[in-house]
Amino acid sequence: MDIQKWVDAGYDLLIIYAPKVLAAILIWIIGSWVIKMITKGVRKALDKGDYDISLKKFLLNLIGWLLKIVLIIVVLGTVGVETTSFAAIIAAAGLAIGLALQGSLANFAGGVLIMIFKPIKVGDFIEAQGEAGTVKEIEIFTTKLTSPDNKEIIIPNGKLSNDNIVNYSALEMRRVDLVIGVGYESDLKVTKDILMAQLTNHPLVLKEPAPLVRLVELADSSVNFNVRPWVKTTDYWAVYYDILESTKEALDEAGISIPFPQRDIHIIKED
Repeated sequence: MDIQKWVDAGYDLLIIYAPKVLAAILIWIIGSWVIKMITKGVRKALDKGDYDISLKKFLLNLIGWLLKIVLIIVVLGTVGVETTSFAAIIAAAGLAIGLALQGSLANFAGGVLIMIFKPIKVGDFIEAQGEAGTVKEIEIFTTKLTSPDNKEIIIPNGKLSNDNIVNYSALEMRRVDLVIGVGYESDLKVTKDILMAQLTNHPLVLKEPAPLVRLVELADSSVNFNVRPWVKTTDYWAVYYDILESTKEALDEAGISIPFPQRDIHIIKED
C-alpha cells in the first residue's frame, strides 16, 4: 500500500475543503445568531400587538424553522453539496402536503386572520354560520362557541373568516328594538306617554342617545309603536325583558288593550 499516496490525497482534500468547511462553520454561527435576533424582534413585535399566545408560538416556530432550512441549504452549498435538487425536493414535498391538507390549510389561514385582525375575541357573543353563542376559545383551526343553552359549537376557521359574522359584543351600546301594539280605540297620546315613561324610568336605559317611541304601523288588528331604548351591551337582555313586563302592566292599569289576531264570523240564515 502506498501510504504516501494516501497522505498526499488527504492533504489535497484538506487544501480544497478546509476553507469551505471553515466558511460553512462561520456561516452557521453567524446565521444562527441572525436567526436568533430576527426571532427576538418578531417576538417583541407580536408582544406589542397583543396577539393570541397560540398564534405567537406558532408564528415564532414557523419563522424559526423556515430560516433554519434556508441556513442549512446555504451551508450545504458552501461546502460544495448540490442544493438545486435538494430545494426542488423540498418544494415538491411542500406542494404535495399542501394539496393533501387543502381544507386544513384553509382553516389554518382563517385562524391566523382571525387572530391578527381580531373581528372576534373570547367572551364575545356572536352569530355566524347559522349558529349563535359566546366565544369560548379561538384555536388555529377552529373556534369554539358556547350556546345560550350550554352546548359547545365548533366552527372551522376557514368558513368563519370567509363569511358574515355578527358580533353583538363589539360595541359598548346597543339599541333594544320592540314593537308594541294597542287597540284602535286607544288614545294614541296617552299610549305614547305610557310607553315613553317605561323607558325614561328604567335605570339601565341610557339618556343619550335618547329613547324613541314612534307610531310605525296601522296593522290589521292593532296600532303598532316602535319602542327603542339605548342600553349598554351588557344590559341588553335585562332591559328587553323588563320593558316588556312593565309595559304590559302599565297598559293594563291604564285600561289600554293589547289586541291579538281575531276573526269575525257572520252566519247568514237562509229561509
